[in-house]
Amino acid sequence: MFNHHIESNGKKSLNFLWLEITGKCQLECTHCYAASGPNGTHGHMTKDSWARVIEDAADLGVNSLQFIGGEPTLHPNFSELLRLAVERGIEVEVFSNLVYITPSQWDLFSEMGVSLATSWYSDDANEHASITNRKSFESTKAGIKEAVRRKIPIRAGIIGVQEDQRVEQAKQLLIDLGVDENKIGYDNLRQVGRGVRDAQPGLDQLCGGCADGVLAISPSGDVWPCVFSRWMTLGNVLKQSLIELLSSQEVVNAREQLKEYFIYMGSDDDDDECWPETKCRPKDLCEPQCPPKCSPACNPCHPGRICWPDYYGGDNKGW
Repeated sequence: MFNHHIESNGKKSLNFLWLEITGKCQLECTHCYAASGPNGTHGHMTKDSWARVIEDAADLGVNSLQFIGGEPTLHPNFSELLRLAVERGIEVEVFSNLVYITPSQWDLFSEMGVSLATSWYSDDANEHASITNRKSFESTKAGIKEAVRRKIPIRAGIIGVQEDQRVEQAKQLLIDLGVDENKIGYDNLRQVGRGVRDAQPGLDQLCGGCADGVLAISPSGDVWPCVFSRWMTLGNVLKQSLIELLSSQEVVNAREQLKEYFIYMGSDDDDDECWPETKCRPKDLCEPQCPPKCSPACNPCHPGRICWPDYYGGDNKGW
């Protein structure tokens, strides 16, 4: 057993992981930061590679992780990897489009006590389909209803992609389906992957939470600060262990760069703050129902608001 990595400020250097286990997805959403779709692959990471990452994460004291993709339930070893993570004491959230969850997967979710997350776009099936590029509205809605029926914790992120999108009506439908209103988040389009419109991927598309205690791992083994910062490759877990990578100069430098950039974001005049402690207590505990701010959904922060991390603790807010 390794000792937990502790930074000089007393915080653990890793609390939360995104495991992007596949680029394959039934949908082909117009804004997908990972550019996932039916032609996506599971990459170079094998079942043993992912298992080693999960074992390292547990040894490092990681509190929680999220399986994401693509659509993670399409990975042939998804169920085994999920079970391993839970058995190692890590809280697990599965970010799924809920288009098709097999009966055995539903039973696994219930048995292992995991949480679910999904993206939602509209109360109108045609508008929903215009974003996902598939007629997925009824399938995802049925998946949400099944999660609620089984009392599996579920949260939903409404992503604003189109002008005049029916986001308020989308939220109301989620509430009508039984999703807790407090578990419905909102995020704007991130100009990353297929989300690129009139800008290029850059730090201004991030919220700043990826500077502190989180990492994402891709199907190829590449490691990023988060799933949105895909141009910032920090290393590869096929070439070095997660434990070794955390101590690397690449990770240290990237986190310092992100802190430096985001500490000056926003202004004191903005009263619409989105600090971690407003969503989760204790604020340093990463739980699936209250993930780091740059999680793809349930995100109280987005570029342009006061949403740099509280690196210094208390009410200092980084100043």
